[in-house]
Amino acid sequence: MRIVAGKYGGRPLKSLSGATTRPTTDKIKGAVFNMLGAFFDDNECALDLYAGSGALAIEAVSRGCASAVLVEKDHGAQKVIQANLEMTKEAEKFQLMKMPAQAALSSLTEAFDLVFLDPPYAKEQMVSDIETLQTRNLLSDDAKVVCETEKSTELPNKIGKMSIWKQKTYGITKITIYSEES
Repeated sequence: MRIVAGKYGGRPLKSLSGATTRPTTDKIKGAVFNMLGAFFDDNECALDLYAGSGALAIEAVSRGCASAVLVEKDHGAQKVIQANLEMTKEAEKFQLMKMPAQAALSSLTEAFDLVFLDPPYAKEQMVSDIETLQTRNLLSDDAKVVCETEKSTELPNKIGKMSIWKQKTYGITKITIYSEES
């Protein structure tokens, strides 16, 4: 696993062994960022609500996001994330919240431009998370919410004010990106 592109491009990432996390492959990560647009404005902020190794948030900052918040409750994964953040040599651009996603959603106050959701129990949790993000005003006006699921998982076309903007299947993985309706 590595950073695909941007200022950290090519740098290796650590991942947690075992079944507690499912790291996003380099191929899927590249595809996600191609769907979003390869690079970001330097004033955008990302949230990775189920960070695992931190790869998606680090990739977002590598491609231009100003900062990222990573949420992870698993102690082993937190150590992996910390090592990956140190690899960037810009750890100050990242905030690691060592808690469950729902606790983080209750304490966050800033609006995010880009949110990554890849929870262990996909569909119901993603819908609930997107509803909470909207209710708590944690999404900027142009926010994109990226959901990674198994290809058989069917997410609703609309969740609150957000609807599917893009959706693509890669092997056994489906990427669904929501944005606010205009």
